[in-house]
Amino acid sequence: MSSALTLQPGGPLRGQLTVPGDKSISHRALIFGALAEGTSSFEGLSDGADVAATRHCLAALGVGFEDHSEGLRVQGVGLQGLKAPAEALDCANSGTTLRLLMGVLAAQSFASRLIGDVSLSRRPMGRVAEPLRQMGAEIGLTSERFAPVQLQPARLRPLDYVLPVASAQVKSALLLAGLCAGVPVSLSGALASRDHSERLLPDFGVQLLQRPDQIGLQPQPLQACALKIPGDFSSAAFWLAGALLLPGSELLLEGVSLNPTRTGLLRALQQMGASIEVQSQSQQSESWGSLRVRSGPLQGIQLDEAEIPFIIDELPLLMLLATQAEGETLVRGAAELRVKESDRLAVMADNLQRMGVQLELFEDGFAIRGPQPLQGAALLAHHDHRIAMTMVLAALSARGPSRLQGAEVMAVSYPGFLADLSRLQLSEEPLL
Repeated sequence: MSSALTLQPGGPLRGQLTVPGDKSISHRALIFGALAEGTSSFEGLSDGADVAATRHCLAALGVGFEDHSEGLRVQGVGLQGLKAPAEALDCANSGTTLRLLMGVLAAQSFASRLIGDVSLSRRPMGRVAEPLRQMGAEIGLTSERFAPVQLQPARLRPLDYVLPVASAQVKSALLLAGLCAGVPVSLSGALASRDHSERLLPDFGVQLLQRPDQIGLQPQPLQACALKIPGDFSSAAFWLAGALLLPGSELLLEGVSLNPTRTGLLRALQQMGASIEVQSQSQQSESWGSLRVRSGPLQGIQLDEAEIPFIIDELPLLMLLATQAEGETLVRGAAELRVKESDRLAVMADNLQRMGVQLELFEDGFAIRGPQPLQGAALLAHHDHRIAMTMVLAALSARGPSRLQGAEVMAVSYPGFLADLSRLQLSEEPLL
């Protein structure tokens, strides 16, 4: 039974915060480390349930893990060292876990089965299965679209594939399939999406051909490495939005990933006139730095459709911010939002309408003219961690109390979200 959280209108957010480790990078680091030769060491991994699902599945495939004071050691088994699991591999709520492991397991000499929770079992898997089948993979999907996923032993062929839709998970799954099968992979088409795999693989000794119109991979082993994982921009995004929504707020967010394929929201907020200072640094292949944000007025924008792949997970936040911006905010080309952990366009529209917001919803986006006051309401998380955290911020900005059903799903990506929120609302610490 899901729990209900009562939320009162909130005061300003003030203080300094280091957000949890990047979820996308953490998944990939664990999988690449598992397939590497030698022991890798990772500091700052995400502590969310999604990344825990990846670790659990890899352990069931024979990969060893050792927690230590500074992070986690992964005892790599090499590209041919995975063992047949004793039972189905439970990916819980994690689409990244399931899709990336489809690529790994398609090339193995043993059968395997990938399962997930109710939400994950509604998400499309055909976009990964189709190119893997072109490589010769034996993959069975439920109703030819969904998990559970059954994989049989297969000898894979080289792949030359044109991606029809921008998807970092599809890119990563196909690169992993090529590595595990020892065959070349060439990808073209809709390549503009998160590029963490392309950035991380060289840290593990894998050389890629990378051009704007092509990614090429030749068979080669992975070598163990040590990595420090930057903070998750998608987690930091909630604090950027919260500070902009709550008057008198000022936050300093440190150690945040500033990978340009993740920071579409940052660019959109700057276009809206947000007061955000960026101090960039660098660490290995990923860029990172600090963000200082102060509350202030926002202007509505028409979002460039080319930015959609780089803001896709933060669009619910942009939808909320649009209610408080002056003028119209228009987003099109975002149909991918409908096949996330929930139909994020529909559930955000429903929650905002419960709070009294008038908006126009399209099959691939929305239009909202602001500012509009938010009224306290009964809100629903819809088993979606990003919806849950977005609606917490909406409730803090509302007139009157709200109740959020299903708030526990925040643990999927940010178990400490409410604790950090309480600290930032009470903080009187000066910002340097």
